[in-house]
Amino acid sequence: MAEIALTPVSYLVLGEVARRGSATPYDLKVAVAESVGNYWSFPHAQLYKEPPRLAEAGLLAEERETGGRRRRTFRITDAGRRSLQDWLSSPDPGRTELRDLGLLKLAFADLGRPGDVARLARAQAAAHRAHLEVYRTLAALPPDAMVWTLRRTLDLGLAYERLVAEFWERLAADPALTPTAPAPPPTPAPPTSTPTAAPTRPARDVPGGSAGDAVASPGPQVVPDDVAAEGGGVG
Repeated sequence: MAEIALTPVSYLVLGEVARRGSATPYDLKVAVAESVGNYWSFPHAQLYKEPPRLAEAGLLAEERETGGRRRRTFRITDAGRRSLQDWLSSPDPGRTELRDLGLLKLAFADLGRPGDVARLARAQAAAHRAHLEVYRTLAALPPDAMVWTLRRTLDLGLAYERLVAEFWERLAADPALTPTAPAPPPTPAPPTSTPTAAPTRPARDVPGGSAGDAVASPGPQVVPDDVAAEGGGVG
């Protein structure tokens, strides 16, 4: 039996095989996608590579079909079960691993374009709401459809997705993130013009001008003395 270093995926495989009694790599892929794959991300190709490695170390036993698709079925051994139990009983002082692309983009969004954060927040809120509905569907399954330990992880998953969806929704609704169009420049007022008096025609110095001609008003008249003495004047 070869001594190998075990990783979290190693224990994931041991746990799934132990829970199912036996499993093919494809069985593991389906089971993980419906359970721990919701919060433990890794390349699923490892589910095809890890069981043979564990079998070489004596932690799994392998059976292969002699015909047809020659599927490989794995069962946990006593050594594999002890290794799994030792791992489960050991304390885990490590931090929670989180790889959230939305949060990574948000961290650098001040370097982006106006409106990027609001669009990111709306998309993230919709995605987490959709995931929350998946969890609610799983939570509505009959009690015997899921072991109690997986149901406890589902409880946390529900709370997490609800919390994260609400975070992004609040961010999307923040008015400070909505870009405002620049105010249009003020329209210049039309120039004010001083009314110009209509031109007048020069006064005629001869009688009989045509209608509309301006006529100069007569100046003061001088009356001869002999006419004034007789009481005459201008009639």
